[in-house]
Amino acid sequence: MIAVPFNKPHLTGKEAHYMYEAVYECKLSGNGKFTKRCQQWLEDRYGFRKCLLTSSGTDALEMCAMLCQLHPGDEVIIPSYTFVSTALAFLREGAKVVFADSMSRNPNIDADLLESLITPRTKVIVPVHYAGVACDMDAILAVANKHNLLVVEDAAQAIDSYYKGRPLGSIGHLAAFSFHETKNITAGGEGGLLVVNDERFVRRAEIIWEKGTNRAEFFRGEVNKYGWVDMGSSFLPSEVNAAFLWAQLENLDAIQEKRKQLWLRYYESLKPLAEQGLFVLPDVPDYASLNAHMFYLVLPSLEKRTALIANLRERGIQAVFHYLSLHSSDYYRDKHDGRALPQCDRYADCLVRLPLYYDLTIEQVDEICQAIHTIF
Repeated sequence: MIAVPFNKPHLTGKEAHYMYEAVYECKLSGNGKFTKRCQQWLEDRYGFRKCLLTSSGTDALEMCAMLCQLHPGDEVIIPSYTFVSTALAFLREGAKVVFADSMSRNPNIDADLLESLITPRTKVIVPVHYAGVACDMDAILAVANKHNLLVVEDAAQAIDSYYKGRPLGSIGHLAAFSFHETKNITAGGEGGLLVVNDERFVRRAEIIWEKGTNRAEFFRGEVNKYGWVDMGSSFLPSEVNAAFLWAQLENLDAIQEKRKQLWLRYYESLKPLAEQGLFVLPDVPDYASLNAHMFYLVLPSLEKRTALIANLRERGIQAVFHYLSLHSSDYYRDKHDGRALPQCDRYADCLVRLPLYYDLTIEQVDEICQAIHTIF
């Protein structure tokens, strides 16, 4: 019996009320009152040019890939240490994924390596803000601008996080967020957000979002009928999910404050062990802010990580590893160009995530840290 689970979705107390309101008003299919309310709130708070709620972060990434108008053989650079959705979205559009290594200091893409990966077929760079910590966006944008490339921010974990004071998701041409139940806020288990920052993509994004039709323009009274005008799919979430998300957005500041308290408690409690070289603590560069999405440790080896996870489990604490390197996956191994990506493999073997969620208590964090002290 696990006493401290890895994750537990937080309920603010208003979710059921807003969901009932959506049901009672009999507008359930999406793009209703709560969808519009959430989108407007996010645009106002973070300065996003256009927000469109989606059924998942994966859907948001797929919309990004469609908007990039890729052709077979076009190349997209993404980190190998990321969730499979980052790659799948672009592979589905016929692109070739070129995997990049992570930095040694944290799992984010190593911007210093990007120039060496550029070819005449490169069209997009996809920085993934791992653990909600910003990638080096100035360096990435410099390469993108030099070669006239699009930048798509995979900000799945990065709600309410910043790069040099700029909200993540507002810097690239396009961005995708996730509201899965493991994220800081959730739309009821699944949910996502497409952010469009480049005016060129705004109208087409809405059409793709509405199954390839100009239905949204019709309901705004901008056209006298609507029809099929482009590719698209059913990317809209239900109004019930949007209502759930609205309750979370209303409480975002309180949620973030609590998560940051827990993160900092972990950091200070485990710092003495890190100073002994027993593991590496999360890295937050000077240009990045902390959104407390995740607290992780990087162990010296796979064996030591496996032992730590097993020891914590014996104490009723669920700690987990994270991604496996995509370049060495069963699906992509024979498609990869053979380059070694040692930092991605290091994180795949050595990174362990500790429980971090709103309802976790400071006392539980202290117990987890004490257990880790005891184990070492």
